[in-house]
Amino acid sequence: MQFTKMHGAGNDYVYVDCFAQPTPDDVEQLARQVADRHLGVGGDGLILICPSEQADAEMRMYNADGSYSEMCGNGIRCVAKYLYDHDIAKKDKLAIESAGKVLTLEVSTTAGKVDRVRVDMGEPVLDAAHIPTLLPGDPVVAVPVNALGTLFRVTSVSMGNPHCVLFVDHASDELVFRVGPILERHEAFPNRVNVEFVEQLAPDRLRQRTWERGSGETLACGTGASAVCVAGVLTGRTNRKVTIELLGGELELEWNETDNHVYMTGPAEEVFSGEWNIS
Repeated sequence: MQFTKMHGAGNDYVYVDCFAQPTPDDVEQLARQVADRHLGVGGDGLILICPSEQADAEMRMYNADGSYSEMCGNGIRCVAKYLYDHDIAKKDKLAIESAGKVLTLEVSTTAGKVDRVRVDMGEPVLDAAHIPTLLPGDPVVAVPVNALGTLFRVTSVSMGNPHCVLFVDHASDELVFRVGPILERHEAFPNRVNVEFVEQLAPDRLRQRTWERGSGETLACGTGASAVCVAGVLTGRTNRKVTIELLGGELELEWNETDNHVYMTGPAEEVFSGEWNIS
């Protein structure tokens, strides 16, 4: 099986071109194997780039633990880069399907290769039942949740996958590695949840660390950054346009007031390609 390693702001995945080769069997097990940073290729998960009947391609994304995820903002930017750079769909504007939803992406190029991508992430889901979360409120804004004996005020948003956002003074290792796993599997989130710990630096600048459902801490999370942008507005902390600092780089976000869509702009990079032996 041929694969390509790519990342968006450090959020790295192993990509398989299913236009050129068959879709692999037992994808969940394969994701666990290739994502292993000691025994495999290493990454936050596995992404299949597949033909689509309603778009230029379909993205199928699996976390490092083999679980399926509905959406990946950094991953879908890399899919756009792959489609353009590898001549599958060499267009400035691309349509990519993920979990039955089609997103529009605009690519920017340098020397004929894509280096940045702007994604229309769509409208945020703020209805608690469809996030889903059992927390009260539509929207769920600054609701107290108990974790390890401490009350944290969380704002919950879905950007195709569920998120809970905590604004904190310092996004410490203690919070990320102890509180993150507790909140990921908290009873208030029946499908588990991605957890964002956010420091506010200014009304238009934030710093974010993410405990990602099924993968642990990742260097960036595009859907998480989108949820953070929305949560900042809902809590009255930020402007609708923000720059978010992540461990792997920066993303630019806008929650557009006119169409209610969230737009994310950030890098996409190809690292290397190789061959994985499937036994």
